[in-house]
Amino acid sequence: MSAILVGCAHGTRSPEGQDTIRALLDQVREAMDIEVREAYVDVQEPTIDEIVDGVPARDGGPAAVVVPLLLAGGYHVHVDIARAVKDRVDIPSAPALGPDPRLIDIVLDRVAEEGVPEDATLVLAAAGSSDPRSQADTDAAAEMLRTRWGGPVRVGFAAGPTPSVADAVASARANGEDGVVAVASYLLAPGLFQQRLHEAGADFVTAPLAPHPTLLEIISDRFHDALAL
Repeated sequence: MSAILVGCAHGTRSPEGQDTIRALLDQVREAMDIEVREAYVDVQEPTIDEIVDGVPARDGGPAAVVVPLLLAGGYHVHVDIARAVKDRVDIPSAPALGPDPRLIDIVLDRVAEEGVPEDATLVLAAAGSSDPRSQADTDAAAEMLRTRWGGPVRVGFAAGPTPSVADAVASARANGEDGVVAVASYLLAPGLFQQRLHEAGADFVTAPLAPHPTLLEIISDRFHDALAL
């Protein structure tokens, strides 16, 4: 019997965001043909602790793998999820989905869908975290984007650290960066943070990353890589 994939997202009060994550997990379940359980680190239930506690112990191999449905590794990955699995040697936890160049593929797909001019300034808009590990992952994603985009690339955060997305947009305009500023969503699903991106004053705002077939590939890789350790 294959290990269970526990897809652990942040959680949101947005019904559209909740539906997006559940649809993503349904797609993973169908594509990988394994048992998939949903879990959350905040806002929603079931919590990651509840799901981990409910996985039957197994000798001789992993009973489950926790795959964080998070784009950067920060407190939720290194503390919340790590704490949930620390007493379960049969349940490894995979790294966050990002940074990964395939996420930048999705970002650029979303940019193309909006018809953003190729010399526009892009503000890569992440959720934001006070954890420096999360900020470092977002900075790494921005560097990947810079190598593939013709115009300037800045980073902005929907919450937490500075600059905010609105401040990053304003700074780009103040520096006269070719006039067009687009916010490239680096969020997984709709919700409050995505709404903030639309309030930041940019000329374009892209959709969140999910749903996208490449996400299934990344999630599958995180799952199988953790099994192989």
